[in-house]
Amino acid sequence: MEIRPTSDPCGLSDEVLAALRLNLVPGVGPRMRQELLARFGSARAVLAAAPSRLREVPGVGQKLCSAIAAASADHGLPAEIEHCRQHGVSLVVEGQPAYPRLLREIPDPPGVLFVRGTIEPQDSLAIAVVGTRHATAYGVRQAERLAGSLARAGVTIVSGLARGIDAAAHRAALEAGGRTLAVLPGSVTEVYPAEHRDLAVHIAQHGAVLSENPSDSRPRRGTFPRRNRLITGLSVGVVIVEASLRSGALISANHAMEQGREVFAVPGRVDSRASRGCHRLLRDGAKLVETVDDILDELGPLVENVPRNRGGPLLRHPAELRLNEQEQQVLAAVGEEPTTIDQVVVRSGLPVHRVLSTISVLEMRRLVTRLSGNTVVRS
Repeated sequence: MEIRPTSDPCGLSDEVLAALRLNLVPGVGPRMRQELLARFGSARAVLAAAPSRLREVPGVGQKLCSAIAAASADHGLPAEIEHCRQHGVSLVVEGQPAYPRLLREIPDPPGVLFVRGTIEPQDSLAIAVVGTRHATAYGVRQAERLAGSLARAGVTIVSGLARGIDAAAHRAALEAGGRTLAVLPGSVTEVYPAEHRDLAVHIAQHGAVLSENPSDSRPRRGTFPRRNRLITGLSVGVVIVEASLRSGALISANHAMEQGREVFAVPGRVDSRASRGCHRLLRDGAKLVETVDDILDELGPLVENVPRNRGGPLLRHPAELRLNEQEQQVLAAVGEEPTTIDQVVVRSGLPVHRVLSTISVLEMRRLVTRLSGNTVVRS
């Protein structure tokens, strides 16, 4: 479940409070946090450790040791919790069921996520779509085309809310009626860039805006690469649409490779600076993307044998995550062998006109193929 902050920190468990306190200690970044947890086992144990034992951890000097020792008496925590409550920010702590499964797998997961909106189980099938802030018209079109098609297929779109490719991907996912997650380099209550505040509100209504940074954080040079590892960490793969040779999107590609995620790249014009990073990735083994099918084909093995709900039917395609009850009934009535419309009507128990309209929807989502006017088959 999500941890909903209240004005009374005692309403949260000791372990959650300890995770929050450790998260607020200056100098304890993701890597250091992992080192401390590996040595002491829990955030509570880290905060209770004697200074002499803390200094045994590589990288912990006197200054950091003092900051950790003082964390338990820090009176800033109630103010942080109250700030989150007032701004509708949920706290999702590592180890809680609501913490994203994919994010647990990366080498340096954040201890706490600050979330506006909700992270849903279906978001475990997510693709990051990222690229340059200085996008060309071509790049924007490709980002919109791919993100929109993926969203219609039931895939959550993850990006960084930046100008250019990121914003185009978020907007396309929303226009397609899909879900999207925006990962910020600073606080979720101080949207960066400021011109995307309205977009952030829309995203929070149809997904989530999230960060590992508390309310007083502002974007700094070092927070952008750290943000990028979360974008790829939340995703099964990353699509680079446009990127120069010095683009931050290439940092995302490196994070994805280190995390064992799929890396896709969209080719561009050979004389375009905005595509040189993508072309380098393709030379280095990234998967070339021309259509959304190039991505969905790679997702196939990741989707097989994933239950839609606990105890529910198995998924064979990401689009099945977005089916309503009637669409599920009709799809279940279509066999692996050619199936007549009459058979689908009998098996589903639905009227003919509903079956026909639903089959049209399933065709659009590439879940069934019409072989003739009266016969369909699972795709």
